[in-house]
Amino acid sequence: MTDFLAILSDPRATEAAAHGATLDPKQFLGIPLALIGAALLAFGAQYQSRGLNKVERMVGSGAGSGLSFTHLKRLIKRPSWLIGTVLLGLAVVFQIGSLSLSPLTIVQPIGVVGLVITSILNSRLSGVRLGKRVQSSIALAVLGIVVFVTIAAFNSVDLPVTDQKLITILITFAVVFVLACLLFLGLRHRGVALVYIVGAGVLYGFVATFAKAVIGRLLQGEFEWLTWACVLALILGALLGMVFVQNAYSSGPPDLVVAGLTVIDPIVAVLIGIVVLEEAAHAPLWATVVFVISGAVAVIGVLGLARFHPQTGKSVDDAVEHGELSAATAGPDAVASEGDLDPSPAHDSGLPGTGDQGERA
Repeated sequence: MTDFLAILSDPRATEAAAHGATLDPKQFLGIPLALIGAALLAFGAQYQSRGLNKVERMVGSGAGSGLSFTHLKRLIKRPSWLIGTVLLGLAVVFQIGSLSLSPLTIVQPIGVVGLVITSILNSRLSGVRLGKRVQSSIALAVLGIVVFVTIAAFNSVDLPVTDQKLITILITFAVVFVLACLLFLGLRHRGVALVYIVGAGVLYGFVATFAKAVIGRLLQGEFEWLTWACVLALILGALLGMVFVQNAYSSGPPDLVVAGLTVIDPIVAVLIGIVVLEEAAHAPLWATVVFVISGAVAVIGVLGLARFHPQTGKSVDDAVEHGELSAATAGPDAVASEGDLDPSPAHDSGLPGTGDQGERA
């Protein structure tokens, strides 16, 4: 009750409510930037997943139970994985640009567009047709996020990032970071895709929040230790999140990984934006109810995708070998799905006459 009264007495929140819930027109520019970032995320995830799957074949052991040093050495030499990394880096740049223009509660959920793109890409390239239950799960995830963003667009505003807000976020992140490390150490050999995906989603939700906070502080001209503490937390969260993502790729298909990142990541970031940054402090009660319901629908969609996806926990080749997919269902591109986006031998190295055979030699 005290916190509620404090919010009501906050002149910034009162001012935001007085001016209505709609954004300044220029703040809507963050939306197309977020859309571009989502597309880059989708293609980057596909490239990284292909590179990791190819490294697993070359090493002769899967990384589902945790990436080994051998896997890491091979990964940094795979052009496909490096291309994916560059694309993901560009996605981050566009995301930061969108966060500098629009509230966190609006631009973060837009990343769900990447789920649609990745699902189509993975289905086409792997030759694995997605069943009705998988399609329904994707539809639920997208529907939940679309409703969430629509309501947030008319009930969110940017407010100054205070010291108290930063301290709250930093303390919460410290707890989450320690728990994530313990979770990784305890479960890294079990290869549970959903564990890695949830962990990465939560961590990247904090990364986006720190990016937003740092941008806000810099625009406010504040460069004290709290700002740099946020920068350090951002880097730590991004690094551990990357480890979780790479392990998730080896335990599940890329569209499942992207589904988790584009749903769990924004939900965490939006919760922080609403509860701590007070971006929706003036939102009416009905909007809050819709936030909760639409968020729950999106999570149900991701859980359904994790449960029903035909590639969860295995490659296409593995599924065919164990009789879970027929060769006809997997299609002629099944072998290529474990390689790069272009199945030609020369593609991955970028040089004529070089490819897997050259690297194996």
